[in-house]
Parts: sequence; structure tokens; C-alpha cells
Amino acid sequence: MSPMTQEAVPQKMQERFEEVMAIVDPFCRDSLNDEYAALCRRMTAALSRKRPSPLSGGTARVWACAVVYAVGRVNFLFDKNQKPHLSAADLCGLMGVSQASASAKSGRILDLLDSIPL
Repeated sequence: MSPMTQEAVPQKMQERFEEVMAIVDPFCRDSLNDEYAALCRRMTAALSRKRPSPLSGGTARVWACAVVYAVGRVNFLFDKNQKPHLSAADLCGLMGVSQASASAKSGRILDLLDSIPL
């Protein structure tokens, strides 16, 4: 699945979804891989479909980082023995978001989507 695969997103959330993905897609392309981009796209679309969507509040940059952080948590991105690998601090630093904010929002995402490490 390419990062540009269409996901079902409610019309009222489409603009916010695109705003978040405009940050996530290039980050994944430059720092991770296409698989991470696709997983982040699916997760962001799922969050867009929640009622009410948590993406409605806060900044797109924080949500973008939190989505990548959440996908990374369940796929062991922070484990030095895995490829690709980024530390949580490096991920947040590259995205310009505090680690506390990204960690808190990623925890909320994982709870909302009932996600656990693979």
C-alpha cells in the first residue's frame, strides 16, 4: 500500500486529516519508510472517524508526532535492535514537539484504538 492510498475520512474531518498527513508523509519518507507512512495514514484516518475525533483539538504538528509515536510504540521503533530505529527523543526533536506531549497523546491514541505492541 502506498502512502497516498485513500482512506475513508468523514468530510468534516478531511481538511484536518490532510493537514496532519502533510506533516506525517514527508517525515516518514525522510526518516522512516513507506510502511510507516501507510500505517500512520490508516491510524490518522481511524482517529478522524472517531466521534468526536480527538484530532479536532490541538495542533496538527502535535497530532502528527503523536501518530508516528503511537505507530512506533506498537512496532518497536524505539528498540535499537529494530530497523528502522529512532529514539523517542530524536523522533520528537525532528518533529519539533515535546516528548511529554507526544507521549501523552500517543497513549490516548493507543487507548482510543485499543492498540497494543505487535
